[in-house]
Amino acid sequence: MVERFDAVVVGGGHNGLVAAITLAEHGRSVLVCEANDRLGGAVATEQLTLPGFAHDTFSAVYPASVASPVLTRMPLGRYGLEWVHPEVVMAHPFDDGTAAALSADVESTAASLNQATAGDGDRWRAFVAPWLQSFPALRGVMLGGFPPIPGAARLLARQRISGTLEFLRLVLAPAEALADELFTGDAARAWLYGSALHGDVAPDNAGSAIAGVYLKLMGHAVGWPSPRGGAVRLADALVGYLHALGGRTRTASPVTRIVTRTGRVAGVRLAGGEAIRADIVVASLTPSILMRLAGEGLPGWYRTKLGRYRRGPGTVKVDWALSDPVPWTSDIARRAGTVHVGGSAEDIAHAVRQREDGQLPQRPFLLFGQQSVADRTRAPAGQHTAWAYTRVPDGIDWAADGARFAQRIEDQIERFAPGFSDRILGRHVLLPPDMHGRNANLEGGDVGAGSYALHQVLFRPVPSLVPYRTPVRGLYIGSAAAFPGGAVHGVPGHAAARVALAEAPLRRRW
Repeated sequence: MVERFDAVVVGGGHNGLVAAITLAEHGRSVLVCEANDRLGGAVATEQLTLPGFAHDTFSAVYPASVASPVLTRMPLGRYGLEWVHPEVVMAHPFDDGTAAALSADVESTAASLNQATAGDGDRWRAFVAPWLQSFPALRGVMLGGFPPIPGAARLLARQRISGTLEFLRLVLAPAEALADELFTGDAARAWLYGSALHGDVAPDNAGSAIAGVYLKLMGHAVGWPSPRGGAVRLADALVGYLHALGGRTRTASPVTRIVTRTGRVAGVRLAGGEAIRADIVVASLTPSILMRLAGEGLPGWYRTKLGRYRRGPGTVKVDWALSDPVPWTSDIARRAGTVHVGGSAEDIAHAVRQREDGQLPQRPFLLFGQQSVADRTRAPAGQHTAWAYTRVPDGIDWAADGARFAQRIEDQIERFAPGFSDRILGRHVLLPPDMHGRNANLEGGDVGAGSYALHQVLFRPVPSLVPYRTPVRGLYIGSAAAFPGGAVHGVPGHAAARVALAEAPLRRRW
């Protein structure tokens, strides 16, 4: 007997779960098919090192989640989600034992920057004030479906033409150019570069300024929190809400084919040969996986466009179980949930240049998390968890270089936290092939589901006014490869489901 649903979602990551929730909220019967043996995708928590130490396997810090107009409307608190905010949002330490901090409070942030170089904090305060006043409108642009017309209209109403043009200038600017305009000291420049490098665009390339500024704006407006108990609590809450709506999920059920007939989607086929019929299929997949599963059902011209989609660099991530807190030389770094480890602006720029030249940096720039500082459920009493990740070039022989590069990562931390290595009880290293092996959407270890080079930011995955729609009627793409891209906010999944719902009456007439 062939099962039938109104909709099937392929991929049980957060975007797939959000797509399924959106469809179920509108009364559609929906099934999520996930290849792995758990739901959540890159939102996961495991005891990677030692028993009792809860490590977030992939994503760990969630400003976009608490800013998301999609996730914040869901009653996820009923299903166990609780956000934990660290005392300090982010710290960026330097070799002299000082650090520049990002706090929710703008005044505290300005004071930290002024302490490094007089006037830099004042200029940040003046720069950020109008953007914080317009944050709801700005969020509508950055975390809205494509095209982001409602958010842009609100931004225009709030900022007028001059302010809106200033926003467009910011979108096109390199972080390096913005730092030249705002700051006179190196500390504030490095502080801005670090946030820009949460993406894959170098500080001297167009599009990096808005990445850094928007992340800092979220720090002021909503914080950079994490779920109490681990990232998995967010995934569990999404699954709980979906099940309460009547949605169904299947794990260890890889889809091997998206079935199409005469230009329409007809359902999916699973690895064991089981067929599931549906008039709607939302693919929470990368373009390359979508092409493989849909095959010749996708027109050649569309496959050509999907084939142009460029993934971002790979990632190396190390998790540690620690006997004690990280001994940062800077006191404020000890109180931060996230630490940007890279040193001066030139140190960071040099590491990025090495990566872009195909080399593993000698002193890599690291995004470092210590969630157990604020969330004591992450480790046994008195002990701690920590992680760091950095982007790396393609073409590396990881069998030969993986252990050596993991040591470079620890050496870089030791530079700003002498004695860190002595506190390590256990470590776990994820190299790019490991990431891909654990989650097929993390192709080549790319945690961003595609590069954020400027030409690809707006046109994800293809140039289209409705990028979530494919040429196959009833087939939609709702992954982080679609606008507005990565981070855990659920917008692509929600947008794909909304388009599917809007087009459902048209499919009946077709």
